[in-house]
Amino acid sequence: MSVKEENAKAPLSRTEICEKIERYEREGLFHLDVEDDPPTKVLNPEDIDYLKRGFKKEIKRFFAYRLAHRFLRIAKRKKQIVFNPPEGMENLRGALGGAIITCNHFNAFDSFIMQEIFDKSKRKKRMYRIIREGNYTTFGGFFGILMRNCDTLPLSSNNRTRVKLFHAIGKLLADGNSILIYPEKTMWYNYKKPKPLYPGAFDIAVRHNVPVIPIFITLEDSDMLDADGQPVKIYTPHIGKPIYPDMTLGKCEASDQLLRSTFEYNKSVYERVYKIPLSYTTNPSYGPVGPRAKDDTPVS
Repeated sequence: MSVKEENAKAPLSRTEICEKIERYEREGLFHLDVEDDPPTKVLNPEDIDYLKRGFKKEIKRFFAYRLAHRFLRIAKRKKQIVFNPPEGMENLRGALGGAIITCNHFNAFDSFIMQEIFDKSKRKKRMYRIIREGNYTTFGGFFGILMRNCDTLPLSSNNRTRVKLFHAIGKLLADGNSILIYPEKTMWYNYKKPKPLYPGAFDIAVRHNVPVIPIFITLEDSDMLDADGQPVKIYTPHIGKPIYPDMTLGKCEASDQLLRSTFEYNKSVYERVYKIPLSYTTNPSYGPVGPRAKDDTPVS
């Protein structure tokens, strides 16, 4: 059965997802999602204002964030999302100006954790996040409201819209905002290991001469069970020191240096917290750089 046929089947159980993750790791398929993405409708340039100027858009943003904060409060109260205070908050507070924030991607709700960390850091300006085109164009209801109004930057398959996106990224960074990017590219449910990274986030950091602030979230079992009868995970965010691009290097070399430094930070946290060396079942094993594809811009 092909990967395409496999992904077209009914939603997988958590056990099936874990088995699929193990197989994908063995086969080195780090660039593939194990769960279905929403269908994608092409986002054209006239369909979006990335900078969201105007009073009405600010009102929508205000109420969308109120909904998001309410959702997180309820989820925390019900122990659906449990996380410890972050380690290294001073590293997020101390970086001045615009920045690229990276994080491992292991749960559909880890963006809520990242937003709370950012809010508590008291960093100036806002944190935007790059998301998938389909998350923006096709989600309805509660999550559709969040995807379209909570400082998201959807990555379109339309080249003209991409030009508009990257122009907006430059403006946002120059104004001192932060941009959250998941450079692993894919979301594997409760996957503990740092996955190989894609260069898109680091290319952006070099292009605009801003630091990368690496965040790696570790997971541990609690004594509570979720709806599937699995232990509820306790998440601990670890915030690394800002990594600045070496502008004396060429752009590719500087980007590669940022990528490898970020991966090394993720690896060091993994090995320190879990007390085991990082290794993959893939043969040959992968290092810090993910297998390149035509589109290597990391999204959520």
